[in-house]
Amino acid sequence: MDKNLKKFMDTPTKSRAQILDRYYVEVQTPDGELFKIMSDIAKYDSDEYKAYVLHLIEFIFDRNFSDDKEQMVNRIFREFMLNAVPSMGMDEGNRQSERVRIGKRIKELRETKKMEARDLALLTGIDAANLSRIEQGKYSTGIDILSRIAIVLNAHLDLIPNEK
Repeated sequence: MDKNLKKFMDTPTKSRAQILDRYYVEVQTPDGELFKIMSDIAKYDSDEYKAYVLHLIEFIFDRNFSDDKEQMVNRIFREFMLNAVPSMGMDEGNRQSERVRIGKRIKELRETKKMEARDLALLTGIDAANLSRIEQGKYSTGIDILSRIAIVLNAHLDLIPNEK
């Protein structure tokens, strides 16, 4: 194995990629979110090539990892093209629908209180652009930020069972 290739393959990554089947690769990001990539790398006979592509995918995910999932996905897809990663597309992650649901609820509560987004941003100490991304479901946020939003909106965070 070439010295530079070995050095690259020995580079540790936090993301984990695996071949699911003939058509899909799954990537788990450092925050645990799962993304599916449509890719046919399973068809190649060389295990060395498959390992290289999976590691390249992990490396690209690590380098572009962000709480702004929309921006992250766009950057990853662009970098796939630049690095000739065999890919025909990728999903938005397995948490996207939950981000959208929470964002809609925050916006709904804010509008019920007749509060402008910029005022909520100011009162919570959150950048207005990030609050907008949260409300649109494009930004992954932690419990601390959600708690600050809930306090200002006179709401509380609660774990409720999923409806089946």
